[in-house]
Amino acid sequence: MARYFDVHPTDPQPRAISQVVAMLRDDAVIAYPTDSMYALGTRLDNHDGADRIRRIRHLDDRHHFTLVCCDFAQLGQLVHLDNSAFRAIKSATPGPYTFILLATPEVPRRLAHPKKRSVGVRIPDDPVALAILRELGEPLLSSSLLMPGHDWPMTEGWQIKEELDDVLDAVVDAGDRGSEPTTVVDWTSGAPEVVREGAGDASRF
Repeated sequence: MARYFDVHPTDPQPRAISQVVAMLRDDAVIAYPTDSMYALGTRLDNHDGADRIRRIRHLDDRHHFTLVCCDFAQLGQLVHLDNSAFRAIKSATPGPYTFILLATPEVPRRLAHPKKRSVGVRIPDDPVALAILRELGEPLLSSSLLMPGHDWPMTEGWQIKEELDDVLDAVVDAGDRGSEPTTVVDWTSGAPEVVREGAGDASRF
């Protein structure tokens, strides 16, 4: 049974955040809010957690997770950024964007694209997600919470708790976080290519 944390959407209670982070450090898989729908998350080096997320969403081994960061400094340790990418991505973060970039050696090989050595990274503009990430002190291995066979994601924490109680360790409920995924921008060729239009304004790229 998943622990349920009902947190304030803009000023999350520090005690609740500390409890969530303690569970993550103990290799929990959680559902948590972002600025573009809810997501599933676990620690980067939690191999079992990654497999659990794949099972929950019925994903195969080719699915690429997103590394969710608390700030630009953390993001910069995970991916290679030239000057143009640095400026454009810095100005768009935090926000509802996922950027696909070439991974640095900091990223475990199993998490990067096997041929391109690329990885998706993002910094959410969400007070609850950022509070969790800052206290954890490392990125979260993450995947949008869109269940197989569903056209729309679950937008409320209590709904996630009801549906996924047996397969999650914790649900962080911060109210409705919408149903639109991030805008995805692929920068691996050296220039931005919008591969999915979502919650973020794609015209800036």
